[in-house]
Amino acid sequence: MTLAERLRGQLSETSSHVPLYRGDDVMVTESALVPAAVLIAVTDRADPGVLLTLRNSQLRKHPGQVAFPGGRIDPGDDGAIGAALREAEEEIGLQPSQVDVIGLIDSYRTVTGYLITPVIAVVRPDLTLNPQADEVEAIFEPPLARLLDVSNYVERETEWNGSQRRFREMMWNEYRIWGATASMLANLASRIGPWR
Repeated sequence: MTLAERLRGQLSETSSHVPLYRGDDVMVTESALVPAAVLIAVTDRADPGVLLTLRNSQLRKHPGQVAFPGGRIDPGDDGAIGAALREAEEEIGLQPSQVDVIGLIDSYRTVTGYLITPVIAVVRPDLTLNPQADEVEAIFEPPLARLLDVSNYVERETEWNGSQRRFREMMWNEYRIWGATASMLANLASRIGPWR
């Protein structure tokens, strides 16, 4: 069974689940949130990984944070999938023809007012990727098995805009994976379970 077949099967088997994390508490209705999409690109190797980026430390929003390639869904995009593919091409040079889209998982609300739809996909390993330096400082690939093991995440709490906010985080090498990225990975884990 190929990696793509395995992921498709596991996603379809759990289609009636309850997501672990719907997102941050936000003060607007879901319909007022800005639609966005990210690409969770799983590398097709014996021990699959997931392509993550380290955002440029000079960006105005979320500088120096770990994220999936992605962004706002523009009017010209073909929905969440089109936006995720466009953003991955712009940010890391991943060509849409190199992506095998598997499906979508639960949307996630961010405290900054976005409703993010994660798009799960499989890509060949060792592609030549070119980070767009204005947005991305680094591309790295932690193992899928580590990211899907929810015991690797720690619950934290911090004060943000005058109230307490809970979030998840994990470390992989020097990278801190936390917030919305960690929660979307935990939601993926709830859909497909531990990776063995």
